Amino acid sequence: MHVFDLIHPATALFPAFAMALLACLTLAVPTPAAVAWRRFGLLAGLTLFCSALAALAFWLGSARGATPLASLPWLAPGPLSAWMALLVQTLGVVIGHFSARYLEGEPGQGRYIAALAAVLAAVHLLVLADHWLLLIAAWAAVGVALRHLLCFYAERPFAQLAAHKKQLADRLADLLLLAAAVLAWIDVGSGRLSALWPHLAQHGAGTALAVGAVCLAAAVILRTALLPVHGWLIQVMEAPTPVSALLHAGVVNLGGFVLLRTAPLLEAVPAARWLLIGFGLATAVLAGLAMLTRISIKVRLAWSTAAQMGFMVLECGLGLYTMAALHLIGHSLYKAHTFLSAASIVRQSRLLDLQPPSRVCPPSLALAPLLAAVPVALLPGLLPWSGWPWWWCGVLALAWAPLLWWPAGEPAAIALLRLGGGLLLATLLTLAAHLAHVLPLGVHDAPQPAAGVAALIGMAALYLVLAVLQWRPHALETWRRWSYAGFYVDEYYTRLALWLWPVDWGKGAAAVATPTTEITQVPR
Repeated sequence: MHVFDLIHPATALFPAFAMALLACLTLAVPTPAAVAWRRFGLLAGLTLFCSALAALAFWLGSARGATPLASLPWLAPGPLSAWMALLVQTLGVVIGHFSARYLEGEPGQGRYIAALAAVLAAVHLLVLADHWLLLIAAWAAVGVALRHLLCFYAERPFAQLAAHKKQLADRLADLLLLAAAVLAWIDVGSGRLSALWPHLAQHGAGTALAVGAVCLAAAVILRTALLPVHGWLIQVMEAPTPVSALLHAGVVNLGGFVLLRTAPLLEAVPAARWLLIGFGLATAVLAGLAMLTRISIKVRLAWSTAAQMGFMVLECGLGLYTMAALHLIGHSLYKAHTFLSAASIVRQSRLLDLQPPSRVCPPSLALAPLLAAVPVALLPGLLPWSGWPWWWCGVLALAWAPLLWWPAGEPAAIALLRLGGGLLLATLLTLAAHLAHVLPLGVHDAPQPAAGVAALIGMAALYLVLAVLQWRPHALETWRRWSYAGFYVDEYYTRLALWLWPVDWGKGAAAVATPTTEITQVPR
């Protein structure tokens, strides 16, 4: 008997149960903050062990060709779910430990612990869901619990505004998900996702399933903070820093997981994929440009998250699910570390500001994409794993190109060393991306060539703007004003949200009605 056969699916369900129990206990039995944090640390560590055990079991089972054991009702533990649960619980343990020190002396820590545990419990249920209703309920529960964290400082009107705008987007997403569930149930005759995949293989996607897939894609766009509903993600900086880390590193990435989980449905409905490609590409480009104009470190990180979410959704729309899964894991770990170490980043930025400004050598702006394309194009022929289409190699070359820029006026020897280091780093990044094909994630790529060319053109336009700004830093002044304002997209959405769902927050109502271009300038 193999160790994989000894792991029951209930092991994967235990983290959700333990975190939900912790949330209920914390609310029902008020205790001193130190005791509550010790209780959280004990249960969170135990759930992390169970999550690691489940991930190891699925890894070993995948290596020996075993099939997972019978699922629990409405649940289907699988390789991707197991790795996602491990990632989420790891982040939960780290963020919880950081929060215990960050919130020391603050009132309401018991409420914070309960909300944090409830978020983790709901996320665990979502990653295990094999039924439309459970998936919708778990995702809605994530938003409800997260609202208590976003409004931890209830007296801050901008925090209330961010939570209100997110709530509006979440409720619209819930309606779209319910519509997708009903349409899938009508066509398939079952609400289980595992029953949907054989139906698609045998009969394809009928009209009901096609409309349901478009509703699913629209719901993910709303939940993942893509343009035009991205503003709450920027304004959530009013919440405590560990809440920002939880949101940017974990919760907002759930849209990517749902797309990976429902990949067969997306592949059967091109309209849904094109919807994801359009919104993903627009968000990646516009949010990436807006990020360049921000001064506040945390606001810049928030715009970066919006751009990364757009890029991840774009990858799912293009059918590059392996890359999207790797992107999800890497972005979660990176953003958690970046937010939790935000204080050191501020110090580093101030030290960089003390150094004299340097200009990039203009020829390197043109040569960098060509040089970066060398490892991206050569590695697939040297590795036994399948590579990517040529257009995705072009996108990666543009992504790695800034690593190969060198400052103007630098000695030739130092420039060559810098170039060699950049090429080595680009090669290692490309190799790591290719290694994702051998990880037991349970996803398979289905590239869409026509959309890939559109993505390549969009990313080339973004690189062209970056190159122009490096070459002529004071060029494109009109663009800078529009970019600093976020292209005014969120301002219109804020007014629409308050018109559709009016609220009164008392003294903060006037401040809440302020345009969002001014909100981002408020000192943090």
